[in-house]
Amino acid sequence: MDSSDSYVLERQVGFVMRRAVQRHIAIFSSLIPEMTPTQFAALAKLCELGQTSQNELGRLTSMDVATVKGVVDRLRARDLVTAAPLESDKRRLMLAPTRKGRALYRKYAQQAAEVTRQTLAPLDEEEQRQLMQLLERLI
Repeated sequence: MDSSDSYVLERQVGFVMRRAVQRHIAIFSSLIPEMTPTQFAALAKLCELGQTSQNELGRLTSMDVATVKGVVDRLRARDLVTAAPLESDKRRLMLAPTRKGRALYRKYAQQAAEVTRQTLAPLDEEEQRQLMQLLERLI
């Protein structure tokens, strides 16, 4: 029996985590149909901070440069975020939520918390706490 015989896709951590993320995204889409999870994450972080650079927003939301640029472009196209070059460094783009962006965030903040609740619903409170602790150790 070679090592490939012991590989079962459904028992691999990446496969199981991807399935869990797919379930989470389906719940998110049903409760917050107007935007993607990455768009909401960026908008939520901007509403929390008030203003930050595009690079910093990417770091704070764990998005690579290309992903955060696309997310920001889509949020700007919907007038949810403004962007302006930093006076002292024109290469840095400073972002801020618009009034419309803040209103949309407030509209969906409770649903976003509900997404987490529904995602974790199959687990009891202690299992939820343990899962979050274990996942945080992986990152």
